[in-house]
Amino acid sequence: MLAIRLPGEIETRLEALAQATGRTKTFYAREAILEHLDDLEDLYLAEQRLIDIRAGRSQTVPLEEVMKRYGMES
Repeated sequence: MLAIRLPGEIETRLEALAQATGRTKTFYAREAILEHLDDLEDLYLAEQRLIDIRAGRSQTVPLEEVMKRYGMES
């Protein structure tokens, strides 16, 4: 079970959408989470990667090298 607190304006908008469509607020909250979870995970991983690069714990690889490595040279 999940309980979330939303800002009043968002709660009002969600309630209006649910009433207008005959769906539940839970339906729309679930849809929003499913739609955006991949993006949030990608953002978190990118931020962590940047922190590691700046701290010297990881290195970047030039695009040309990646393309060569995977046989995608132009």
